[in-house]
Amino acid sequence: CPPLGLETLKITDFQLHASTAKRYGLGAHRGRLNIQAGVNENDFYDGAWCAGRNDPYQWIEVDARRLTKFTGVITQGRNSLWSSNWVTSYRVLVSNDSHAWTAVRNESGDMIFQGNREKEIPVLNMLPVPLVARYIRINPRSWFEEGSICMRLEILGCPLPDPNNYYHRRNEMTTTDNLDFKHHNYKEMRQLMKTVNKMCPNITRIYNIGKSHQGLKLYAVEISDNPGEHEVGEPEFRYIAGAHGNEVLGRELILLLMQFMCQEYLAGNPRIVHLIEDTRIHLLPSVNPDGYDKACKAGSELGGWSLGRWTQDGIDINNNFPDLNSLLWESEDQKKSKWKVPNHHIPIPDWYLSENATVAVETRAIIAWMEKIPFVLGGNLQGGELVVAYPYDMARSVWKTQDYTATPDDHVFRWLAYSYASTHRLMTDARRRACHTEDFQKEDGTVNGASWHTVAGSINDFSYLHTNCFELSIYVGCDKYPHESELPEEWENNRESLIVFMEQVHRGIKGIVKDVHGKGIPNAVISVEGVNHDIRTGADGDYWRLLNPGEYVVGVKAEGYTTATKTCEVGYDMGATQCDFTISKTNLARIKEIMKKFGKQPISLSTRRLRQRARQWGQK
Repeated sequence: CPPLGLETLKITDFQLHASTAKRYGLGAHRGRLNIQAGVNENDFYDGAWCAGRNDPYQWIEVDARRLTKFTGVITQGRNSLWSSNWVTSYRVLVSNDSHAWTAVRNESGDMIFQGNREKEIPVLNMLPVPLVARYIRINPRSWFEEGSICMRLEILGCPLPDPNNYYHRRNEMTTTDNLDFKHHNYKEMRQLMKTVNKMCPNITRIYNIGKSHQGLKLYAVEISDNPGEHEVGEPEFRYIAGAHGNEVLGRELILLLMQFMCQEYLAGNPRIVHLIEDTRIHLLPSVNPDGYDKACKAGSELGGWSLGRWTQDGIDINNNFPDLNSLLWESEDQKKSKWKVPNHHIPIPDWYLSENATVAVETRAIIAWMEKIPFVLGGNLQGGELVVAYPYDMARSVWKTQDYTATPDDHVFRWLAYSYASTHRLMTDARRRACHTEDFQKEDGTVNGASWHTVAGSINDFSYLHTNCFELSIYVGCDKYPHESELPEEWENNRESLIVFMEQVHRGIKGIVKDVHGKGIPNAVISVEGVNHDIRTGADGDYWRLLNPGEYVVGVKAEGYTTATKTCEVGYDMGATQCDFTISKTNLARIKEIMKKFGKQPISLSTRRLRQRARQWGQK
C-alpha cells in the first residue's frame, strides 16, 4: 500500500495526535517523515514530534478518517543540527474508535518493531499481516540512551472504498489525461522519449547535451514546428529538472509534459499548437542521472532527505556555477577601478575554466548548452518545498544570510514567479500549511532567493548575468520523491502552471537589429532606459527582452555602428511587441572597411599630425 500522506501533507495536522509534547514546535503535527527543522529549531517549526516525558506510555497516532488497510510504518529520528534523538523500538496498535486498542502481535505476544539507529535514515517495518482500522498508534518502547523520545513517521495504508462518505469523494483528485503515471528509471526515461518522438516526429527531436560523471547521456527533447533549427524571431524556452537527483517529481512532471504536449498537438488543441508553432521548447528531465540512480534504488520513501542529492563526485549542481554576482558588485562599488564589469554577459573567470576547478561535468555541459542556444526564459524544477524562487539568490551583503537582493528586473521576475504560483492548485492557497519552516503566503507563493537563504553560484544568477535568459527555481512539492500513486494529483497541481509559465516567453518586446542592407547584426547590445541590465542579439540579429506592460525607451548599439533609440510599448495582451532597428555603420567604420578593401589601413588623425611635424623638423 502507498503512504497515507504525512509527508505530502495529505494527512492534516488535525489528524495527528500525541500523548504529550515537549513544546508546540515538537507537537504531533511535526511528526512527519522528512520534515525539516531549519536552522532556528524554534517553538513553531522544529524537526519531529518529541514526547513531553521519556517513559513507555507515550504515543503518537494518526486518524485516517476512514477504514484503512494498514500495512507498514516508516520512522526517522528528530531533524536537528544540535541534538540527537530517535526511537530504537516501538509497538503498533490499531483502533476503530480511538478508545479500545489492539496491539500488533506475534507468537510471543505484543510485537516489538526495531526502530532507528540514527536520526536521518528512514527505517521501514511491514506489519506481519495487514490490519483494517481507522486509527493507528505508535508506542515507543526504547530510545537513544543519550537522547529522548522523538519521531518522524509515515504510515503505509490503503483506504477502503466508502461510497457513502461525501467528504472523501469530494476531495479525491482524478485526472482525465491519458499519460504514463509512473517513475521512470534511466532506461525507461529514454524509451519514453523515443515513444513521444515516434508519436510526434514532426515536432520533436531527441538530443543530448553531454554526459554525467558515470557516463550517462544527458538527454533533452526539443518541441518545435521546425525541430533542430533556430527560427529567426522565435524565442527559445527551457525546463530542466533533477539537478538534485533525489528531487524526482520535477523529472516526472517534465516527462508528463512532453507526452501531454504531443497528444494535445495531435488532437489540435489550439493553445498547444500555437505555443509549439511560435516557440522552440527544450525539456531536460534529468540533469543528475547518477544521483537519481542512488535515490531510485532506495525507493520513494526510504532515501531520506538527501540520498542522491549530489553528483557522483559529491557536487551540488544547482550551486556549482561561477559567482558572477561578486564580480559585478565589486565593480559597481569601486567605480574608479580600471576593470569595468558589464551589467550583462559577464565573462566566466579563468580560474573556473581550469581543469583543477571543482566543477561537475554536468555543470560544464549545462553551461555549454546555455551558451549555444539563445534561451529567453527558463525554469528549473526542484522539490522539497512549494514556492517559486527568483534571483538574485545571493545576498549582496556578505554579513547577512537572508537579505532581499533585487535584480534590475525585479518587477519582471516577480511577475514571472507569480504567473506560475498563482496558477498552481496549492501554492497560493492560504489554507494550506507550510511544508517545513517557511510560510510563503505573504508573498503569494513566491520568494526572492537571497531573502530565503543566500547562496553563491546559483544557476539562476549565472543565467541572468552570463546569458540573456531569465531563470527561476520552481519548487513543485513538499515531497521530493512522492509515491507513484501521487503522480496524477501532482500533475493536476502543476499542469496549468507549466503551460502558463512557458507562455510568458512571449511577454515584452522582440525584434531584429539590421544594417542598411537588411543583414542581421549579431551581438548588438539592447538597453532599456531605467533598467541597468542589457541583453544582446543572437547570431541572426534577433532578440527578445522580457518586460512588464508599459512604455519603454529602448536603445541599441553595436561596434562600428551608429546608436539608435525608439519608444516601444508593451501591452497587457499576450504576445511580444515588435521593435525592430536598422542602424548604419559609423564614418570611421566605413573608412576602415574601404581602406581594408584596398589593402591599406586608415591612419588616425593624431598619428598623421605627429608624422607631419617630424617631417617638418627634418627639413629644418
